[in-house]
Amino acid sequence: MRVGFIGLGNVGGKLAGSILRNGYQLDVHDLNPLPVEKFVSLGANRAATPKEMAGRCDVVITCLPTPSACASVVEGPEGLLEGMGPGKIWAEMSTTDADETRRLAGRVIAAGGEAIECPVSGGCHRAATGNISIFAGCSRETFERALPFLTVLGRRVLHTGDIGSASVLKVVTNYLATANLVSLAEALVTCKAAGLDLNTSYEAIRISSGNSFVHETESQVILNGSRDISFTMDLVAKDIGLFQNLAQSHDVPLEVSPLLNRIFADAIDRYGERELSPNIIKRLEEATGLEVLANGFPPEMIDDEPEEPGYEVKPTQDVCIYDEREGADG
Repeated sequence: MRVGFIGLGNVGGKLAGSILRNGYQLDVHDLNPLPVEKFVSLGANRAATPKEMAGRCDVVITCLPTPSACASVVEGPEGLLEGMGPGKIWAEMSTTDADETRRLAGRVIAAGGEAIECPVSGGCHRAATGNISIFAGCSRETFERALPFLTVLGRRVLHTGDIGSASVLKVVTNYLATANLVSLAEALVTCKAAGLDLNTSYEAIRISSGNSFVHETESQVILNGSRDISFTMDLVAKDIGLFQNLAQSHDVPLEVSPLLNRIFADAIDRYGERELSPNIIKRLEEATGLEVLANGFPPEMIDDEPEEPGYEVKPTQDVCIYDEREGADG
């Protein structure tokens, strides 16, 4: 199987590395020539256009920052659609709008190809080792064809249903991570203001009901001072904006989501779109005159989980909940 990869940024570059590391023929394309040159030096092939890549690859993966960027790659001049045909798969790994993904997937399918949306979750450090989680939205037939390369890209692969379902779940999980990040910023600044030792505070949260994936990753780079989780405020704003739009389209009267959108809009006004997302804590550091720093924490996260073949995660079904008042059949 020959795989093409378009979008070699913070996440895409690491995912493409897993493809190359595991022995696949790899073609690469990016508007930035530097990562392309790096991959070519490692044995990948350069594709001048998405059309060229689609013409010679069995699978073309896109991992791009915005829905408009993806649309341009798929249906623009020299785009993927011009090279798609029977037996070829387009795999969309971006965090994007579900309706736009469905629209583009429809065009790929109409051109004779297959489409799968497969956004990832778990942080750049896990993308680098092939241990990240993948949500896959597509037909079951396409999922079965895609599973061999998906289990190279990620450790845990969940078939979420039809096209669009994975994009919705990815936006939901990114919204939850953002809410956790903001609440952790408030908690850490409050611990500092109360005179608590921040190393002890970190451990107290980690071993308690307050623990989370975000705490075990982003709190560490916050306390280190690097604040480097390879994710920026403009990307957070995009993701939580997509979640807000999703909820509004279904008439869900959210209360926390609008506040998060205002918080990040204010932070972008202060620090710029490309500021690292954990620096959302700077708003509170500046308001209190405190620095939330501690010794012994790493400047970036490194995945220490050994790389192993991935597998399909299957949702729990047909669970019988025992109720003593009614018996096992209740």
